[in-house]
Amino acid sequence: MSSIIRVDAVDMHFNMSRDKLDSFKEYFIKLMKRQLFFEDFTALENVSFEVQQGDVFGIVGLNGSGKSTLLKLVSGILKPTTGSVSVTGTIAPLIELGAGFDMNLTARENIYLNGSVLGHSKKTMDEKFDDIVDFSELHEFIDVPMKNYSSGMVARIGFAIATIVNPDILIVDEILSVGDFRFQEKCEERISNLMGGGTTVLIVSHTLAQIERLCNRVLWLDRGHMRMIGDMEEVCEAYKNC
Repeated sequence: MSSIIRVDAVDMHFNMSRDKLDSFKEYFIKLMKRQLFFEDFTALENVSFEVQQGDVFGIVGLNGSGKSTLLKLVSGILKPTTGSVSVTGTIAPLIELGAGFDMNLTARENIYLNGSVLGHSKKTMDEKFDDIVDFSELHEFIDVPMKNYSSGMVARIGFAIATIVNPDILIVDEILSVGDFRFQEKCEERISNLMGGGTTVLIVSHTLAQIERLCNRVLWLDRGHMRMIGDMEEVCEAYKNC
């Protein structure tokens, strides 16, 4: 089976301000006076792996281990400082809650907006509109501005749009943790259906049981370094016992 994602010797560095700045004005003054100093922060170091088509690939690790940064590199939101990331196929990223939405618009308007961001035509969104609303179970709130939505309601709409057509790659970052348990089960069932259609899934979750239910391979990140990679059972067992 062919690799659909290849991450090769990736390092990711960020310049972090040494000082805590409370306003843009303070930032600008320090910048003009050349009093603004930065420190290098290494989010990922020498990360390499491949994901095969049809894998459900989990990424585990404590907060700050680099999981979300890695997903942003794979989705093309970030570019690595060194190394390379190559991806084959279309990506539906569910990385940041509300990304691709205008919270001042209604859910109805945002369905079309987010659909266009993902590259879907208006005709496609017209055809899929009822399915999206049905899956989200937000019929009575569809004409309410999304700024009035809870995080769980936003997640419902986002997941329904991202999975309404079978992407080659679905990237999910903790978004399943904000909904109620019944809806999480519904999302997991859809992920399983996508797997049956050949979709490759990358998923980050703090709920290890969710990783164990869904994934066949897992990467364990520890402070930006690869601690372990392999079959789900082996990696999850080691992670639980660390």
